[in-house]
Amino acid sequence: MKKNKKIVVGITHGDINGIGYEVIMKTFADARMFELCTPIIYGSPKVAAYHKKVLEFNDFAFNQIRTPREADQRKVNIVNCSDDNIRVELGKNTDEAGEAAYLALEQSVKDLKLGLIDVLVTAPLNKENIQSEKFNFPGHTEFLAREFESNNYLMLLITENLKVGVVAGHVPVNQIATEITEKNILSKLRVLNQSLKVDFGKTNPRIAVLGLNPHAGDNGVIGNEEIEIIRPTIEKANKEGITALGPFPADGFFGSGNYVKFDAILAMYHDQGLAPFKALTFDSGVNFTAGLPIIRTSPGHGTAFEIAGQNKASEESLRQAVYFAIDIYRNKDRHEEAAKNPLPKYEVNSHGESEDVNLMGSGDES
Repeated sequence: MKKNKKIVVGITHGDINGIGYEVIMKTFADARMFELCTPIIYGSPKVAAYHKKVLEFNDFAFNQIRTPREADQRKVNIVNCSDDNIRVELGKNTDEAGEAAYLALEQSVKDLKLGLIDVLVTAPLNKENIQSEKFNFPGHTEFLAREFESNNYLMLLITENLKVGVVAGHVPVNQIATEITEKNILSKLRVLNQSLKVDFGKTNPRIAVLGLNPHAGDNGVIGNEEIEIIRPTIEKANKEGITALGPFPADGFFGSGNYVKFDAILAMYHDQGLAPFKALTFDSGVNFTAGLPIIRTSPGHGTAFEIAGQNKASEESLRQAVYFAIDIYRNKDRHEEAAKNPLPKYEVNSHGESEDVNLMGSGDES
């Protein structure tokens, strides 16, 4: 394990007219962050300077570099990804901001593929203005899944004690039911179960599965998906060794506090899972894309145009996104080390004594 390695965290600036730079600067104003990681901001020094001036963060400094190889471990490094003529219009939805968000994301992904950064944290972007011939996705999650050639991935909202994934993510409401299939649910359960083990160090994770319909269908009175699709899929997952229970009615499940009894929850669609998650954890929730070969987190909030430039944004969610990215990196590292060096197996002999059966092979060697 790379015990003493300082993790290099790439951070995209997101939408330049939102609160991205504000929460980045507030996060790294605490010098203790440099003991955990080396930050590389993918953005624009000019835009950063603009936000510094507006917010009156006069003591904050960015270290401009061309590549992460030039990074200073004790500074907030920034790679210029945009044209110097870029214009900031706080609180406005502009095509220029969308282009700047895409260019930062594009460069960060290139560096992630080259191993120049260890993890990626994405500040919020605007899903409308970033759309173009190069970016035609509902959000970061689907774009990164394409870039890293992953068909089995999961949008997972996380805090220390609450983790919520969804079967149908960025899908229009009138198409949700078509996404609720055995194939999709089982795929998400497999990704979630593996992520809980590898990314979060859970040895025997328990997963709660929510129903699709109100009251989880009331035994077919308000829909049959629970009987015909969800429950049989849970049983199939159990046979694979996945500890999944349900389906539970979503409203009562969150309202009663039953979510604390599980390591994670699989909701059927976006708002079913994310609405209660954000109500419970808005300032600290983090978005994590499980199932990818790389680590990506982001704050659980959006661009917050309405408060951009007003020094009102909380940095807690971005700080937690950085913390989680680092923790997940270390957990994966430990898991890989354990897989390479498994603990020796022991058997008990007829005298009740343990015998090592997997250390030196079956014969005497000299």
